[in-house]
Amino acid sequence: MFFQRASLKPWNTFGIDVYANHVTIVHNVSSFFCNSRDNNIRQNEPVLLLGEGSNVLFLQDFQGKVFINRIKGIRFTETTHTWLLHVGAGENWHQLVKTTLYKGLAGLENLALIPGCVGSAPIQNIGAYGVELKQVCEYVDIIFLNDGSHQRLKATECCFGYRDSVFKHRYKNHYAITAVGFKLIKQWQPVLSYGALKMLNPKTVTPMQVFHAVCKIRRSKIPNPKYLGNAGSFFKNPLVTSPTAFDLLTLYPKIPYHLRSNGDVVLSAAGLIDQCELKGYRIGGAAVHDQQALVLINTGAASSQDIVNLARIIRRRVGEKFNIWLEPEVCFISAQGKIDSVEVIA
Repeated sequence: MFFQRASLKPWNTFGIDVYANHVTIVHNVSSFFCNSRDNNIRQNEPVLLLGEGSNVLFLQDFQGKVFINRIKGIRFTETTHTWLLHVGAGENWHQLVKTTLYKGLAGLENLALIPGCVGSAPIQNIGAYGVELKQVCEYVDIIFLNDGSHQRLKATECCFGYRDSVFKHRYKNHYAITAVGFKLIKQWQPVLSYGALKMLNPKTVTPMQVFHAVCKIRRSKIPNPKYLGNAGSFFKNPLVTSPTAFDLLTLYPKIPYHLRSNGDVVLSAAGLIDQCELKGYRIGGAAVHDQQALVLINTGAASSQDIVNLARIIRRRVGEKFNIWLEPEVCFISAQGKIDSVEVIA
């Protein structure tokens, strides 16, 4: 399906009304190469791939072609100790989590209600409530748009880091993720290290109970973008050294944090913003959500500049108070493609 001079408002959860020269909805792997070749990618026309647009902020009209990935399909295979899944990149992430649980497969429940499609998950190395994608990912299939060649990257080749991967670096241009492979261990162990999940009994809890608990937490904090435009967590939780965290938490013990296996500490960006008393703070049509400081919302008529200005103030207030400079988790998109979000709000 192909549209010329199309609005991208339906394709970004912030609900920013910008336009693209072309929008193509892709339902199979071969369409990526055929459409990109026909659209003269070799002549350097900007290209952008979207799933559900749940992690982007459009700054202006996009002067190129947008591919909407809708490659579907879920295949299950079984080994003695694991379930193996091959999932089309256009599948909705939350629906995948529900499908696995309804089939009796555990392992994704902590990642419930993360917005977006499966193909976006490896790019960000999505994570929530003590679990990251890298713990369940086996491989990622990609296609190179310039020549139509395919490649399967093992999880170890994806260079997963905190909200980071090879897809933000080496493979960030002229490729498309077409499928993701998952490995779920049959001998399930609940991950209950985060917040309200600690209240669950690890000896009796079921994967479905963890799922419902995570959904309850997320729904209490993050508004549904169908009714209030947002991109979920706007900033990354900052990673700091133990000495830095110790000094900060001595002064501000209420800031939530999480210890990583290497000794570093992940501080709650929401906690830092809370300490700056910015919940409900508003610029134009953009505001800090009054239930979750990490979520910036479009109250109905926000421009992208409103959101940028709000993010800039948040970053400056947190930086001046704590000497910790937040980085956006959301991708900023200019007329020519992705740009450095930190430079925009610095």
